[in-house]
Amino acid sequence: MNSIGRIFRIHIIGESHGECVGVIIDGCPAGLPIAVIDFEKDLERRKGGTQKGTTPRKEDDIPLIKTGVFNGKTTGAPITILFDNKNTRSGDYEKQKAIPRPGHADFTAGVKYGGYEDYRGGGHFSGRLTVGLVAAGVIAKKLLQAAIPVAHILEIGGESDIEKGLQKAIDQKDSIGGIVECRVSGLPVGLGEHFFDSVESVLAHAVFSIPAIKGIEFGAGFSAAKMFGSDHNDPILDATGKTDSNHAGGVVGGITNGNELVFRVAVKPTSSTPKEQTTWNRETEQLDTLSVKGRHDLCIALRVPVVLEAVTAVVLADLMLLEQKINKIL
Repeated sequence: MNSIGRIFRIHIIGESHGECVGVIIDGCPAGLPIAVIDFEKDLERRKGGTQKGTTPRKEDDIPLIKTGVFNGKTTGAPITILFDNKNTRSGDYEKQKAIPRPGHADFTAGVKYGGYEDYRGGGHFSGRLTVGLVAAGVIAKKLLQAAIPVAHILEIGGESDIEKGLQKAIDQKDSIGGIVECRVSGLPVGLGEHFFDSVESVLAHAVFSIPAIKGIEFGAGFSAAKMFGSDHNDPILDATGKTDSNHAGGVVGGITNGNELVFRVAVKPTSSTPKEQTTWNRETEQLDTLSVKGRHDLCIALRVPVVLEAVTAVVLADLMLLEQKINKIL
């Protein structure tokens, strides 16, 4: 539901236009130095309104560390980090009570929760909650030390030139999607399990918790379907497991092989678009037209890299703790 992880376990809380959003982190080793300034860089990368193509909604996103840190270090108890919601315009969402937006969770949430869900700004389904994921990622990165995930945008709207891709959406007065790649070097051999707890399985589970992610591929990914086995196989060069190529993306048999972990995700176009669309009206029980108003990202993929790094770090920190590669007391 709202939690993921076995030892390093996180639980996201809040709604987009509620009082606050945040994260509860359990299983973090004691003795890890934590300060508010540690979160600044990644939280700034996630913010809207700081780059072309992102939502003009701006929040301070100052982490309020409520529990689990004493005298500047983690205590081993659950860490609670909250972020106040201050810049909200709930009136922008009045119409969707009756007319669920295409591509959003408005309809499915209404059916599942019987109309009691907070519909404002997507409520608990909003990308706003990724601020908690980023906060957890900051702590996970500190645990990983050298093996830090690094993500970047490969393309927007099919264009490697990001500005060109964004201009496509601007010209069409619409939103647009993109592809983001994540790489991690310095991982040990042996993380992950076969079958259900393979590195790909647990990473994919976490990655699909990021709103707007519609696909994932590791290493050669879908292009492997066009390759011969002799071409796709990565020749092992020495006792460390180093390979001549990396079509496997650093994972073989569900287990890290010591090479660079490489995967990519497909990010759908932002569902909120000013383009007029047809959708069902709950009140009239007839089809209606809708043009989504409010403050939304032209391209949500622009804000995905830091969130992708965060969930990757959370998964890897958990796997490292499971393999006792990280001490319980630092």
